[in-house]
Amino acid sequence: MQDNLEKDAKPVCRILVSGASGLIGRALILALQSEGHQVVRLVRSKEQEGRDAIFWDPAHAQFSKSSLEGFDAVIHLAGEGITDGRWTSQKKKRLFVSRCRDSWVLSQALSHLEHPPKVVLCASAVGFYGNRPGEVLTESSIPGTGFLPDLCVQWEKAMQSIQARGARVVHLRFGAVLSFSGGMLKKLLLPFKLGLGGKLGSGKQILSWIALSDVVGATLHILSTPSIHGAVNVVSPYPVTQAEFAQTLARHLHRPAWVPLPAWLLRLAFGELADEVLLASAHVVPEKLIQSGYSFKCSELANSLRDY
Repeated sequence: MQDNLEKDAKPVCRILVSGASGLIGRALILALQSEGHQVVRLVRSKEQEGRDAIFWDPAHAQFSKSSLEGFDAVIHLAGEGITDGRWTSQKKKRLFVSRCRDSWVLSQALSHLEHPPKVVLCASAVGFYGNRPGEVLTESSIPGTGFLPDLCVQWEKAMQSIQARGARVVHLRFGAVLSFSGGMLKKLLLPFKLGLGGKLGSGKQILSWIALSDVVGATLHILSTPSIHGAVNVVSPYPVTQAEFAQTLARHLHRPAWVPLPAWLLRLAFGELADEVLLASAHVVPEKLIQSGYSFKCSELANSLRDY
């Protein structure tokens, strides 16, 4: 069935998806099902278990080994939200557990199957590169320094067991995913509609973003392209400064963007997260997607916002 997964005919394949209720998971499952694939969700609620859902509890390593057999591919998206709240010591612990430990548990479980999946796609983030003003970052760039780069490094290493078993493992380094139905844009919608939007800090920091439609399109492309492996930057080829992003969003909503948030206020409100995410600059290039022939649906920010 692995051969089938990587042919142009797009036959039915059996695909396991974690994080199915998230922004990316919901859109991706609809796209996979529209292509005729059989999608099974990996869930943490016993009540959701059924024909199209497998229960697992990574904290206690509770799962049915037999239920994980027979999948052509696994797409692992689940995890604690990185930007959902201040990075307290407890928040950092939850991030490590959900992003690193749980990924390691899944990798171990898959690697011990009689018939493990041949393709495993695991979420990661452009936070891998850290704050790198003045640099152009490709998949071959080294990791940055700080909590988030360290988290991403451990997150990606967690898939080593299934990779050693021979699976084609891809680390999806997502940029800021844009959709008014969730994520960053949904959070910004109300303040910008009220005319309270504006640049963050100097506004000069580079924001590497990606439209949700291209997250889905790129993931499908990666699934069906056997030459793609390792880290993949899932970002638009045209990043913008944070000030340009604010101005473009304000124009789209027919509102001004006159209320900047100074760096000191962001640090006061968000602590470490402010410097590593909100004020960080990372010009990330989707080199592997471009070289493998992926055609972006919304490569420019203004066009991306018109879709919603």
